[in-house]
Amino acid sequence: MLLDKLDQRIKDLICAIYPDKGTRPGYARLAQDIRETTGGTISGTYLWELATGKKRNVTLEQLGVLADYFGVPPEYFLNDEVSERVNAQLALATALRDNRIRNLALRAEGLSPSTLDALLVMVNEARKIQNLSPPADEDGRGPQHTE
Repeated sequence: MLLDKLDQRIKDLICAIYPDKGTRPGYARLAQDIRETTGGTISGTYLWELATGKKRNVTLEQLGVLADYFGVPPEYFLNDEVSERVNAQLALATALRDNRIRNLALRAEGLSPSTLDALLVMVNEARKIQNLSPPADEDGRGPQHTE
């Protein structure tokens, strides 16, 4: 079914925009923001029902309103490939909120390809030491992928 993952995709978008649970607005406030930003109509209860999987009866117009608010193409909600691509971009944007990550990336600019490869090996090893899973590359296939 096309909308099987709608609830998770809505939650992913909310978490990407509001990564800190403490400052994340409730569904009523979020629905109000959606209405004010897009002019579309959606209630807090209905948004909660969609985000929790209680309802899946969403119209293309409502998907368009959600897509407009979250800044994603409407296909994000319907197409796994589009969703994976957007999620990779959101993960990058979320990571770049951390000044240390952003500074590391900016300082790496201009380094030779072999030096960049060595840095990637070091980062991957550090992730293993800390029992972190390898992040997906922008193409969604993981850091071990080579052309």
